[in-house]
Amino acid sequence: MAEVMMIPAAPPRPSRPVWVLAGLCCLLAVISALWMWQGLGGGNRGFVLGLRANKLAALALVGVAVGVSTIMFQTIAANRVLTPSIMGFDALYVLLQTALVASLGIAGFAGLPAAAKFLSEIALMVLLASLLFGTLMLQGARDIPRMILTGVILGVLFRSLAGFMGRVMDPAQYAVVQAASFASFNRVNATLLPVAALVTVLAVLAAWRMSARLDVLALGRDAAVSLGLRHRAVVIAALSLVALLVSVSTAVVGPVAFFGLIVAGLAHGLTRSASHAVLLPAAGLIGATILIGGQWLFERQLGQAATLSVVVEFAGGLFFLYLLLKGRIR
Repeated sequence: MAEVMMIPAAPPRPSRPVWVLAGLCCLLAVISALWMWQGLGGGNRGFVLGLRANKLAALALVGVAVGVSTIMFQTIAANRVLTPSIMGFDALYVLLQTALVASLGIAGFAGLPAAAKFLSEIALMVLLASLLFGTLMLQGARDIPRMILTGVILGVLFRSLAGFMGRVMDPAQYAVVQAASFASFNRVNATLLPVAALVTVLAVLAAWRMSARLDVLALGRDAAVSLGLRHRAVVIAALSLVALLVSVSTAVVGPVAFFGLIVAGLAHGLTRSASHAVLLPAAGLIGATILIGGQWLFERQLGQAATLSVVVEFAGGLFFLYLLLKGRIR
């Protein structure tokens, strides 16, 4: 009998998400190298590299925190337009800062230990976000317009309360509150970086471990419950992680409203995947790349002719209006 020749099967080709993640990693590495080494003179290189490393770490932390938290929040809300900032998470943080300044004064506020203050604010943010927004997500998940309206009203309420407290406080105290109320990628609180990095890493790892449950959650409440998912527990756990990440990003650089919307849109568009095991790292890489690359462009190439936070918010606002006009509410 003639022998049958066995032709070995070709190895499977990497899927699109794998190529996208690999490309994003390479792009982030190149931009980070440019940030660290371009224009490095012959002076005190150690001092300059230390400053650049702190800023690089802060930008990367904020980009990862905003990207991952936005993807998770949109999954919880079953809505591709909403972000934690639009729903009032940043306003809640600003309200907490305003209350601290008003109650303790400038000296008392400045005298608080940075790490202890940061951790206590995170704990309070998680508690308040779980109580307020957790109830909203669980009860309003089937009524998207009501959920959006209630979230926006909560954000307006928090901002109004912070504004009222700012009007009755001392002008010097109000200046301290204003400094914490607007995003600045040039003003980085380096003392918070170790604690912020630890919190971010732990939160991102926990979010990635929840990827399979988030995939089921994205199918909708009824489908998720029918598949055996503990819907309420998963929503509260995911919302707590979102509050953690939002607290980190806001404490390091200040509140950013529409940046997460851009990052989440790019993550979905580039990966074309519904798997959170792909979306979460993609969003983190995209967020870090945009912030580091944008700051490198405005600081090193354009000579601070514009501010990155203003450009990002403007572009994000236009993208938000585009999604609304296209009717992409879900």
